[in-house]
Order: sequence, then C-alpha cells, then structure tokens
Amino acid sequence: MQSAWIYVAFMLAVWTLYFALRRRAAAEARQRLEESIAAGLYEPASLHPVIDPNICLGSSACLRACPEQTVLGRLADKAQLVEPTNCIGHGACATACPTHAISLVFGSERRGLEIPVLAPDFETTRNGIFIAGELGGMGLIRNAVEQGRQAMQSIADRDRSGDGLDVVIVGAGPAGLAASLAATQLGLRYLTLEQDSLGGTIAHYPRGKIVMTKPATLPLVGTLPFRETTKENLMEFWTTVARRHQLRIQDNERVDAIDSRSDGFLVRTPAGEYGARNILLAMGRRGTPRRLDVPGEELPKVVYRLLDAEQYRGQRVLIVGGGDSALEAAIACAQQPQTQVTLSYRSESFSRAKPRNRERLVQASEQHNLEVIMQSVVRRIGRDTVLLEQSGSEREIGNDSVIVNAGGILPTGFLRSIGIDVETRFGT
Repeated sequence: MQSAWIYVAFMLAVWTLYFALRRRAAAEARQRLEESIAAGLYEPASLHPVIDPNICLGSSACLRACPEQTVLGRLADKAQLVEPTNCIGHGACATACPTHAISLVFGSERRGLEIPVLAPDFETTRNGIFIAGELGGMGLIRNAVEQGRQAMQSIADRDRSGDGLDVVIVGAGPAGLAASLAATQLGLRYLTLEQDSLGGTIAHYPRGKIVMTKPATLPLVGTLPFRETTKENLMEFWTTVARRHQLRIQDNERVDAIDSRSDGFLVRTPAGEYGARNILLAMGRRGTPRRLDVPGEELPKVVYRLLDAEQYRGQRVLIVGGGDSALEAAIACAQQPQTQVTLSYRSESFSRAKPRNRERLVQASEQHNLEVIMQSVVRRIGRDTVLLEQSGSEREIGNDSVIVNAGGILPTGFLRSIGIDVETRFGT
C-alpha cells in the first residue's frame, strides 16, 4: 500500500512539474509575441509557416524542429508564430508536424511579397530566362542549391546549337555556384557574372556569423560537409570548390541590361557584352544597396555593409540606419578599443529592429563610446567630417569611416524591365 502512495506522489510531482514548465513556456512565448507586435516585427519577410488551429494538436514537434528556435511558440495548446521575422523558410516545422497542420506560404494578408512567376522548370514568363534561389523567394541554402541544379538541367535539355554561350548565370551565391557546377558537369558553355564576389549575400555577412543549412548536395562535389558553420568556413569551402573545378566566375561585374537578339540574349555589363541562348538569374532579393545620395558619398571611406568590426579600431565611425544590421554594426564597432561610434537614424524609434538588438544598443551606449542621434539625416560627407541635420539644425562631427545600412533596392523593376511577370502573394 505504501509503495502505491509513493507511486501516486511521484506521478503527481511529475505532472505538476510538466504543467509548470508548459505554463512558463507559454508565458515566454506570449512575451515574445507581444514584443514582436509592439516592435512592428510581426510581418514575415519571406516564406513562412501558417498553422491551422483546427487540426493542430500542440505537440511541440514543430517547435523542436525549427532551427531558429524562436519563430514558433505554443499558446493555448496550439502552435503559433511569435517571431515571424526570424523565419527564413527552413520548412522543418511543416515536415515535423504529425497532423500536417502547417503550410508554407509567401506573404501575408497585410503584407504582400513580390515573387516572379515561374514554371515548374524555373523558367519565367520570358522564354529563355530562368530564376533560382532567393530571388524566387527561397532563401534557404539547400533550396537555392537544388533549384540552381534543376534549372541548369532544364537548360541542358534545350536546343544547344550555335556558337555562343548556352547560358549566362547572373549571381554567384548558393544558387549560382550550384548552377555553375551543374553547367560544368553537363558540358554547357556558360559564364557566371557576380556584381560583388563569390558567395553573394553570404560573402558580406559579418565576420564569425553562424550559417545554418540543411544537408545539401552540390553537383561534382557531393553533400556539403556541415550543417552549421561560420561564414568564413563556408566561404573557404566554396572558394576551394570553385578553384578545383575551374568554374568560369567573373567577380565585380554587374549586369546592366539584358537585350533580346535572334538567337537568344545579349547581356551587357560595364566590362563587355555576352551572347547566350539562355539566362539564369541567381541574384539575391536585396538587389543593390540603398544610397544616401549626398555630396561626398563617393569617397572610399563610405561602405554599405560591415564585414569586420576590428578594421575600424581606433576610428571615428558613423553608422546610418535603424534596422538590425545598423544596430548590430554600431554595437560591434563600439566594442573595439578606442573607437568612437555615432549611430544616425531618421526616425524617432527603432521600430524595425528586434527588441534584443535594441536592448544591446542601450547597453553598448552605456558601456562604450557610442552616441545615438535619432531623427537625423546625413547632409554631406567630407574627408574627415560628416554634416548631420537634426530637427532643423546642423551638426558637424569628426569622422573617418561611414557605414550605410539603409537597406537595399529590390530588383523587381529590373525583372519587369526585361519582360518578367511579377505577382504579389498575400499568404499563398
């Protein structure tokens, strides 16, 4: 009899602990949700999950499967998006859901997402022009790699007669690299053009940033040897692959125009012109960095992304912007010894930045030489100064470097200019 009471007491303790942990997890999820809404960060940026509450059992399988950890939470015994802006479309949650209650969609009812119209073989509405990777709405490395490979197979199955190139690949990120490898494997005559450097957007991540990916298979290479790695390790791996297979990738060559001709297309860049029967656009969605359009912006001290905060040690640095990248850049630079950092933002609050980064910014401004100037704009950039305007009055500060984190201009206009239809998705 005593053993039975011990068993009952043990089970009661277990259930009490279980429900206490569930209540705490729900409270934390609700807090993250409220912070996301208050910060104006509840609209997903790209592909993201939608949960059907009628068939969701609240099993938490999707929460455990999400590599980002904070995107989903369980509220009222149902899974719910609590930090949707952190979602980058892994899709692991949908796979893990035991009742298939999760669908992956583009855009939301309130915020549409512009996506080019693609056929199953990744061809656009402009015959002969294909799209793979982030530009098509799929930002995950594995998806981009697979799309680049499949698009190249579609091109290889087409007419390859003539003397020109079979395909020009625009972009050397994950999709463009995979496409270049596939083109080599398939014996295609190709050329890859990248406006920056090998790696695309990933090459410009901050130093030491962790890059996560599902297992991906590259043509000629095989399965990627890691699931989680640093930006530096991934870039070293890609550089080695490109060199080993002698990929025809030309860095720092921006595509200005794509014109039609009788046997395909003519791709124009500042360095020359290239004829090709087909085009694969493997560019990122960020497009080109948004500029300030002020005198002095052409000076070499002005850049549009932070690569390594250590290079600004001992300098007077101005960061322009109010999103996460701007706040993270300001914090990283301020942590460097003898570095004086000024963060200029045109609005009165950092509504686009995550609460975590706003808290870190406050801490950095208290601990380091970091000044935040709200409701300010840059009027002029000099060789060793910057002129700011705030509330109608001007202020000149000493300056050695300027980092502009004002976002990018989406390439939607470029797509439409070459005849590609773009549709706005509202949660579909």
